[in-house]
Amino acid sequence: MLRRIIRPARRLPVWLILSVAAPFIFEVILHLWRYNVPRPASELDTPFFTSCQEPDVSAKRENAVLVMLARNHELEKANKTITSIERQFNKWFNYPILFLNDNQWDPRFIEVLNKTSRGLATFEVIPQQTWTFPEGVDVNAAKQNIKEQGERGIPHAGEEGYHHMCRFYSGKFYQLDALKKYKWYWRLEPDVDFNCAITYDPFVQMARHKKLYGYTIALWEVGKSCPGLFRSVADWKEMMGIPTNNLWKSMVSASWVPFPFRRFMSWLPHRDAYGDEWSLCHYWSNFEIADMDFFRTRAYQDLFDYLDKKGGFYFERWGDAAVHSLAIAMLMDPRKVHHFEDFGYRHDHLFQCPANAPGGQLPESQLLGSGTWSPEMDNGIGCRCECDGHTTQNYGGYCLNKLKQPTTIKRPWFTWFL
Repeated sequence: MLRRIIRPARRLPVWLILSVAAPFIFEVILHLWRYNVPRPASELDTPFFTSCQEPDVSAKRENAVLVMLARNHELEKANKTITSIERQFNKWFNYPILFLNDNQWDPRFIEVLNKTSRGLATFEVIPQQTWTFPEGVDVNAAKQNIKEQGERGIPHAGEEGYHHMCRFYSGKFYQLDALKKYKWYWRLEPDVDFNCAITYDPFVQMARHKKLYGYTIALWEVGKSCPGLFRSVADWKEMMGIPTNNLWKSMVSASWVPFPFRRFMSWLPHRDAYGDEWSLCHYWSNFEIADMDFFRTRAYQDLFDYLDKKGGFYFERWGDAAVHSLAIAMLMDPRKVHHFEDFGYRHDHLFQCPANAPGGQLPESQLLGSGTWSPEMDNGIGCRCECDGHTTQNYGGYCLNKLKQPTTIKRPWFTWFL
């Protein structure tokens, strides 16, 4: 009798376990398949050129402007950026440069940058009503929350001005009177190096190839800065009935948890109402070449207004890079997004820089002039790049490969699991 009581329970038959688990396993496989990004039949986003070009100084220009948000104390860093882009690009193409500041400009800043930009610059002050807390926000509560975010160590989240900047670039920027006459913009930041010669007009090529948004670097967002952003964007997407495209799929990491348990995952940060997760991958927006008409559309501005009313620009630290990226993934055909992989670009501690194209440096060009540059290398696509072509980027390639899935046939082995 005692043996019968203490005898361990019989194991469940394997066939019973499998028969119970099979529907859940099948559902997960089906769910993951729905988020699969099919490989295109051919490359849909290749470099516009893969070697130096003779700059066409007489060609018609696009209606475009180079834009930098800077403060008076960033004079040296702003001058560094303009010196670099003048040397590598604008000395041939002569696009206007617009400087923006949330305070009055120091005459010394204007004097130095006017000289560096050869008189092509204008200097505007952002209206106070644009650079402030939106209506309906409890300002005291927002300021206290910003202070607490800083104490938690979230990068830049303790700086009130940084929150204003993220909100500004996410929506109000495109409505500035100083920008209304332009269609295209190239966003610049203080303390940037352009390490390769840019001998063609990227605005002309973007328009010719029907591209709307161009970037250099893609990487992860700081997760604790924006735990509620993806849910808000995904809710708006569902509310507007916007269909899911391949770029949105590439942004998402589909959940492996089976239905109906997957819904419980929606309580976690960075999840939509169905429990699927944003990968945190986004385009690094301190470099952008884009058609501002996309960001001026009613759809985008409605999304911005919706997010603005959520309060996440202040009660979290929603960044403009993440907002832009999720909106582009939701609203833009992936074929209209371009990776400027032939550009050498450095900001802060991150960079990309291609190897120089073999036989494509035009050493005899009078317009390009003489100089020194890194050795040419097989499969290089750069023009007179000054960086080490053996290291083309110093950040992980996960997000770049993930976001390029809709337009490339190249799939590194680890992207099989993205």
